[in-house]
Amino acid sequence: MSDPSQPEPSIVNRLLIVDDDVEILALLKKFFLQHSYEVEVATDGAAMWAAIARQHPDVIVLDVMLPGQSGLSLCQRVHGELGIPIVMLTAMGELSDRIIGLELGADDYLTKPFDARELLARVRAVQRRTGAAVKAGGDEARPVIVFAGWQLDVARRELRSPDGVMIPLSGGEFDLLLVFLEHPGRILSREQLLDLCHGNAHDAFDRSIDVQVSRLRRKIEPDSKRPDIIRTVRNGGYQFSPEVSRR
Repeated sequence: MSDPSQPEPSIVNRLLIVDDDVEILALLKKFFLQHSYEVEVATDGAAMWAAIARQHPDVIVLDVMLPGQSGLSLCQRVHGELGIPIVMLTAMGELSDRIIGLELGADDYLTKPFDARELLARVRAVQRRTGAAVKAGGDEARPVIVFAGWQLDVARRELRSPDGVMIPLSGGEFDLLLVFLEHPGRILSREQLLDLCHGNAHDAFDRSIDVQVSRLRRKIEPDSKRPDIIRTVRNGGYQFSPEVSRR
């Protein structure tokens, strides 16, 4: 297993860190600069938007507890308007913040206190997941996966409904949908889904997968209360039921 503290080529390398603790900001900025990142920092929402206007970041590390507008509110707006991948920082034991953050579009979370090397690993994991399709883009043929009338353009990360409407997906929703599409008909446990989405070193709790599945169902199921595309298998996990094809 590679050491996340050692520099490696990044798919993207512009990072914005938002936290009201200036000492943490200083330490994290120094650490990420040492690992070949371009780093902007902000202590509140206003400073965050100003930093985004100066240079569009590839990933945002966002603390939940901020003065003025909360990190959760900022996460929702960033996800809805910009789609920038977000790693949320939450207080120890605040399970509700983590669940709400995932609901609002966060791609990952980390509980304080944390080791900077773990944050680096989380940021890189988000980069790999959200940047792989961009890296694979270019002039080559773009794979399109079709299921139940839906179309997912993997390279462009675009999901279109049967009537042609583009449906926005967070990074986490895209990752989860792609895992299901790569394993149609197979019953996948929560642990397997976590491993396939985040890698087997990820320590996310089972509830995070349930949240992501719920969000994805609301977007692709005709009736999310009676799901037929992503079925729940009692004592087993989840099963993606439609036939899948590529073109």
